[in-house]
Amino acid sequence: MAVALSKENFLLHKLHSLSGIVPVGFYMAQHLTLNSFSFGGEAYFDGVIDFFEGMPKHFLLALEVLAIWLPLLFHSVYGFFITSRAKPNYIGTRYGWSQNRMYTLQRWSGIIIFAFLLMHISTTTVAKYIANDASVIKYAAWHQKMSNPIWLVVYMLGVITSAYHLGYGVWNFCIRWGITISERAQEKVQKVAFGVFVGLTLIGWVALFGFLMHKPAKPAAEVVVTASR
Repeated sequence: MAVALSKENFLLHKLHSLSGIVPVGFYMAQHLTLNSFSFGGEAYFDGVIDFFEGMPKHFLLALEVLAIWLPLLFHSVYGFFITSRAKPNYIGTRYGWSQNRMYTLQRWSGIIIFAFLLMHISTTTVAKYIANDASVIKYAAWHQKMSNPIWLVVYMLGVITSAYHLGYGVWNFCIRWGITISERAQEKVQKVAFGVFVGLTLIGWVALFGFLMHKPAKPAAEVVVTASR
């Protein structure tokens, strides 16, 4: 039976909320955490890359498609649908920075994140598969990229926007799934959500600046040439 999208569907809305936490939100948290290994230097970060690259190629690709890309695509597409129907009710009212405005910011942050992820994935994972060369996502390549102030700012903004989206998503998820019913419970989870936002932002920024703290053994261009021989 076809699912009508003329109005918000209860099941799809539930799945959208769930997918934002698991697997998308969980993946984001572990992705930023593993990237923060850059703080330890080239050997630590590249060790993480080598671990995943050591997996069978078909298994790694299937894992990325089924556990990351498809859930992320569903969450993004249905999120666009929700955003297109959203009608903020804080304009001209006394609510100011209320939950209504925070909700609106989260919806619009999703659009920014989608554009950011298109750029990020195309220049990392997709580029790796096209070139059949993991060096494009290793420490030396990131050191070169983050040495450009424009790229650094773009990624810092991408991280903080994604962290806010997930942080508020945790609060919204708990309400939508009936975990927090009372106002007191919602206030407590809101503090947790803020902690998620701040924590993930700091972890992500540590990862970015970690690429600038250590000089790679070989420049990125030299690594690519060596790998192609």
